[in-house]
Amino acid sequence: MNIDPNRAKKLREAYDEAVVQEGKELAGPFMTVSGKPIERLYDPTDLADTDYERDINLPGEYPFTRGVHRTGYRGKPWTIRMFSGFGSVEETNQRYKDLLATGNNGLSIAFDMPTLMGYDHDEPWAEGEFGSCGVALDSLSDMEILLSGLPLDKITTSMTINSPAPVVWALFIAAAEKRGVPRAKLAGTLQNDILKEYIAQNEYIYSPADSMRLVTDTIEFAAKEMPLWNPVSVSGYHIREAGSTAAQELAFTLADGIEYVKWGLARGMDVDTFAGRISFFFNSHNDFFEEIAKFRAGRRIWARQMRERFGAKNPRSWLMRFHTQTAGVSLSEQQPEVNLVRVAIQALAGVMGGTQSLHTDAMDEAIALPSDKAARLAVRTQQVILHESGVANTIDPLGGSWFVEKLTNEMEAEVLGYFEKIEALGGVIPAIEAGFFQKEIAEASARFQREVDTRDRIIVGVNEYQMEEPLDIPILKFDPEGEKRHLARLKAHRANRDAAKWSETMARLESASKDGRTNMMPFIIEAVNAGATVGEVCNLWRRVFGEYKEQVVV
Repeated sequence: MNIDPNRAKKLREAYDEAVVQEGKELAGPFMTVSGKPIERLYDPTDLADTDYERDINLPGEYPFTRGVHRTGYRGKPWTIRMFSGFGSVEETNQRYKDLLATGNNGLSIAFDMPTLMGYDHDEPWAEGEFGSCGVALDSLSDMEILLSGLPLDKITTSMTINSPAPVVWALFIAAAEKRGVPRAKLAGTLQNDILKEYIAQNEYIYSPADSMRLVTDTIEFAAKEMPLWNPVSVSGYHIREAGSTAAQELAFTLADGIEYVKWGLARGMDVDTFAGRISFFFNSHNDFFEEIAKFRAGRRIWARQMRERFGAKNPRSWLMRFHTQTAGVSLSEQQPEVNLVRVAIQALAGVMGGTQSLHTDAMDEAIALPSDKAARLAVRTQQVILHESGVANTIDPLGGSWFVEKLTNEMEAEVLGYFEKIEALGGVIPAIEAGFFQKEIAEASARFQREVDTRDRIIVGVNEYQMEEPLDIPILKFDPEGEKRHLARLKAHRANRDAAKWSETMARLESASKDGRTNMMPFIIEAVNAGATVGEVCNLWRRVFGEYKEQVVV
């Protein structure tokens, strides 16, 4: 396409004048989910400062705006990785087998609240929380059942766990090795993103500094012993679910990723030994084009930060590889079948944005954990996009769109502005302690809710197009004997372990924890192999590190 910029500007001015004179344009507001105004039209004048090779380039070429792989989905489809876990390890193991039979090619393990907070299920804190938001897991005995019959050497496994991440990872490694699968051949991802817990989700136990030491230990251990494993999946998903804008999600997530890189470098590691194994996890919300621009801008920003700021030489270190999950916060309890439509649009945005793996929320997740039918339909949504929509036939099909490229540029500029604010506060951890992230998210969330309340933003079935109808979709029910079976197994696990060996390994772990210079992962693996539970290891660290209490910032 060849057009003179001055001619394009004149054409645009004439068009705008004609629209105003015609007087048929609605009042709006025309804005993204994040509240950013959208122009009525975009044209070449919006990209006057964009250099194709510098800012966009080809797929698989720096700065990877158009994707991290040259062949896109023509070379390899995205991984269908459904986030799942509920009740007992027996029930969840069966769900995983069902999902693999349905067409999943990767697993994503959800854990319940006691596990996420590092408590065993016979502790008072855990009462009434068994398996309610994920699978209950305490010991190597549980992990062996959870993974029973699953082809660990043929699939990738993601685990959404943060504060107790080193312990749960150690259990996974120990269970796999008992099955004869060496740790070097295990492929998958540990979420292990503790910084976003202080920013948005609040499932932290220890101080930011102590928690960052644990994360850095896992990064170093993976770099040395587990070349196929991503030790950190820096998560914007929960930041977005807490109410952030798209730009805030991207900025805060990439800032967290940069902080993990800084800690790895401070440990004495070469950036190219670990940066290529830091992955990302993003939300895909309702605004189709804003989400695509977010993903494209994220790749460009991360590549430039890694190459130009940290001097990474390995091209793999420049790649922002990411998993996407559709927006659970966008789903409505009212008319839950409508959620199928929302999820399809969000999933399509993730694919058009170039995700490496994708989870589609089930239509009933605003009500309960997904039923078998709802989970199957969520998988089928991805399969229709992959096999029937045609969007995987070409790479970055929206690349070059004046609208999408302009949104991508604006997203990058806003993210870099947030980087400056965070650095001015002294970095990510001082910004957390100052309440910066929390206040930014709270204000964005309040704005969105005001728009819904005033009906400036329509949510189908919630503040418009309402219907009074009984709920007629199946709801998941747990095995009522699951908790009893779990607690009996936990009691037997403790009774049957070698008490002297358990005591010795826990003492060595405590000594390594107090040392401050020793990588704790080998000691954790040793302890769980000797029968230590998640709660026992986390309580040991509670004694050594103490528990963190967030400061209230007004």
